[in-house]
Formats: sequence, C-alpha cells, structure tokens
Amino acid sequence: MKIFSRCYEKIMVWSTHRHAVYYLAGVSFFEALIFPIPPDFMLVSMGLVKPEKAWRYAFIVGIFSLIGGMFGYFIGHVGFHWVHPYIISWGYESTYQMVHQWFAQWGCLAIIVASFTPIPFKILSITAGAVNMSFYQFMLAALVGRWTRFFIVSSLMFLYGEKVSIFLQKYIDKIGALVIAIPLLLYIGYELAGT
Repeated sequence: MKIFSRCYEKIMVWSTHRHAVYYLAGVSFFEALIFPIPPDFMLVSMGLVKPEKAWRYAFIVGIFSLIGGMFGYFIGHVGFHWVHPYIISWGYESTYQMVHQWFAQWGCLAIIVASFTPIPFKILSITAGAVNMSFYQFMLAALVGRWTRFFIVSSLMFLYGEKVSIFLQKYIDKIGALVIAIPLLLYIGYELAGT
C-alpha cells in the first residue's frame, strides 16, 4: 500500500498553488500548537518546485514556527491543566513525560537536539512552558534548533533539488515507514532504559 507516495503527490500539487506560501506559514504556526504534520513536507515540496526560493521558504517556516512556539510556550505556562487532557487523548503522554525528563536533565540543549527528531514541536513548546523553562532560553534554543533544521532542508533542495525529487519518488514509502518507526523505537528504548 503506497500511502506516503499518494500523500507526497498531493503535497506536490498543493505546493504549486498560488497561495502555497500562506499555507506554508499556517502549517508552520499551527504545528507548534495543534497540527500533527511537520512543515518539512511542504517545505521540501515547495523547494523542489522552486529551488531558487528554498531559503526564503525556510525563513518563512522558521519565523512562523517560532511564533507558534511562543503561543505553545504560553499555553503550557498558564494553561497546562487545560491542555494536558488533549496531550493524553492525542497519544503524546509518554512523549511528554520523556521530554519533561530531558528538560530536567539537559535544559534548553534538549530543544536543540529534539529539533532534529520526529518529536512534534508542540510537545516541546508546551512542555517548556509547563516546566517554567526560561522563555528567552526556550526561544534561543528553538531558533538555533529549528532554523538549523529548516535551512539544512532548504539547502538540500537548493543544491540537489532534482536528485532529491527522484530519490523521494522512489523511496518515499520506505522513508515514511522509518519516520513512524523511529519515534516508536525511541519510546521503547526510553521505556527499557527506565526499567
């Protein structure tokens, strides 16, 4: 079943829409609050369609991701009791507990490292607010981690766009399976390490 390749084809169509930049900004903002899909998919597809604008797209994603992260931080800081049931219902309670422990051990360094993992940014931003991490440290760590990630992705699109497109068309279903498997393996490793 080629679910990921079908999704990839749809995203490629959306990426050519005349309002694609606005969709990209919206996805980037809401991913830090409620949206389950990271903006990387749209960033990649838009960078493939227009490689010359790849860094501009990374800048847009970075700005709106940070703005969304600010809102996520304040939700965690002032309304965690309200949002916690949603974290549980979304199936992120174990991820939240793991991120909470990472923050206790490594502070804002955890945000920089986690920015390169499939852990949803909303869990990072809400948890940072819930544990009263310094807002300025959170923003600096998010800026470093998230922007580095987005600009690496966009640089690959700018430099190797056509090759990346061919690679994705060929292996997107296997990559999608890995994206699902990696967080599961991280969680299992975390649980085994705790026992």
